[in-house]
Amino acid sequence: MAVTVSMVALFGLVLFFLLRSRTLSGGAAFIAAGFGFFLASTGAAEPINRLTASLADALSHL
Repeated sequence: MAVTVSMVALFGLVLFFLLRSRTLSGGAAFIAAGFGFFLASTGAAEPINRLTASLADALSHL
């Protein structure tokens, strides 16, 4: 669960800075956030969570 929350914070910060630097428009940020929300409710959510947890575990062992 801690990995999920930190990834949400990380992606939120990335979206914030992209919006602030005007690299990403408001509409594109809304689409990106909506895509993430709907992706989380599909069958792809579990493999993505496992992959993220594996990557975090691998990074912690470096």
